[in-house]
Amino acid sequence: MQYFSKFTKAVLNNRLQIYILRRNMSGEYLINNEKYSFLKDLGLKTSNLGVYNGKWFGSGKTVKSIDPSTGKVIAEVKYGTVSDYHSCVEESEKVWEQWARLPAPKRGEIVRQIGNAIREKLTPLGQLVSLEMGKILPEGIGEVQEYVDICDYAVGLSRMLPGAIYPSERPDHILLEKWNPLGIVGVISAFNFPCAVYGWNSAIAMVCGDNVLWKPSETTPLVSIATTNILAEVLERNNLPGAIASLCCGGEDVGKAMAADQKIKLLSFTGSCEIGQKVGVEVQKRFGKHLLELGGNNALIVAEDADLNMVVQAALFACVGTAGQRCTSTRRLILHQKVYTEVLERLKKAYAQVLNRIGDPLGENTLIGPLHSELSLQKYKNTIEEIKKQGGKIEFGGKVLGKEGYFVEPTIVTGLAHDHPLVHNECFAPIVYVLKAANVEEAISWNNEVPQGLSSSIFTQNIGHIFEWVGPKGSDCGIINVNISTSGAEIGGAFGGEKHTGGGRESGSDAWKQYMRRSTITINHSKEMPLAQGIKFE
Repeated sequence: MQYFSKFTKAVLNNRLQIYILRRNMSGEYLINNEKYSFLKDLGLKTSNLGVYNGKWFGSGKTVKSIDPSTGKVIAEVKYGTVSDYHSCVEESEKVWEQWARLPAPKRGEIVRQIGNAIREKLTPLGQLVSLEMGKILPEGIGEVQEYVDICDYAVGLSRMLPGAIYPSERPDHILLEKWNPLGIVGVISAFNFPCAVYGWNSAIAMVCGDNVLWKPSETTPLVSIATTNILAEVLERNNLPGAIASLCCGGEDVGKAMAADQKIKLLSFTGSCEIGQKVGVEVQKRFGKHLLELGGNNALIVAEDADLNMVVQAALFACVGTAGQRCTSTRRLILHQKVYTEVLERLKKAYAQVLNRIGDPLGENTLIGPLHSELSLQKYKNTIEEIKKQGGKIEFGGKVLGKEGYFVEPTIVTGLAHDHPLVHNECFAPIVYVLKAANVEEAISWNNEVPQGLSSSIFTQNIGHIFEWVGPKGSDCGIINVNISTSGAEIGGAFGGEKHTGGGRESGSDAWKQYMRRSTITINHSKEMPLAQGIKFE
């Protein structure tokens, strides 16, 4: 008994020490710092469950969410496993018919309420986006506003989802076209837009009658949990099952399970070309539908007659905004030889003016936040070293800042050919390659020679150049701009790109069609049985 008593005391003492250690460690988490009180306003805790299918759970590993501006832990998340993912699918299947049978305007009413609920949390959710992703606060709030805007758009769409009636060649026959929901739509989102990409997909999918299952980026789980909290409250308030909008934070294994799962009728994936290709092939193996939003090596062309004041203003934001981590960030600046030197020098001066405004993304004076992760920082460093080895000239920047977090100087590079492998590779950091073109025709050919085809822009006052740019021999990108930057797409148009960018379209225009299945319907309301094309089978 004496030995048992000593053993019990030792165990209890050990557990107490572990508890104290964990308590002390969690006390250092940013969520327990009064400066970040907005985190608890969003329902977040020191340790959060990362799976939701009507109830919150999670049986995978515990992951720490990191603030890229300090390297400190924000909070913990309990990941889901593949088994947890299948539980989400199972619950979603059970409730899909209930959701799909609601009239589209009724589904639109729920999405309207979701938009209003997100609007009420606009600032704290925007602060969380800035903290966890690293983009500056105006961009964080702007991203959440995109979700609100697409909800408004989807509400209108819910009362306008079209069908069609076509003339039939047979007497007393009607030829119809009808769109119906798919079922479960999977969404795998990226770190750089941890809220808006899900919003683009979910708002449209939901009014179309689909359930949504979300796997967020592994490095931005808190945004997804806070967002799902908002959706869950709206669904519960309307006596609807939470599994209509499920969440499974997890690793690569969960993503692979989604790609291979026949029950995921459409998989929307946002990420790199390399991973997106694998996702697309895996989905195609099962004859599933995919929506791919992948990389972009975006070019901004400056013609000799361009308004250079507008050029510098647009290029500055497109190159350094979000620390160069937008899919639509400008990677290549193609300048007409007559304005090359002036634009380059003016851009370097503009860069110099924002260098002292790199810092805490939540700071009021900050214009440029950190790179998102240690991996992003290493890619930047490796690329800068390779540029130097290959004979490129660092016109501005090229350094890692000596401070906590993942901060770098925005960088301008010259001296590399338009078709150099480095110029054709997207580093996903604030590095822009400046190229000198003889004329607009040459610039357009350089724009089109990269594998990706997301966003592109030209600055010119020449009407001929404009129509050449937007015509069949112009830019081969999904987004073609004139006298605005490559960044900053609106929700009303379809967002997406061609070639290695994946061909998917999200948000506005007729992107809704990807979330539904089309049926051609023929109704015979006569007593005769005529065949098409005048065929006689008698």
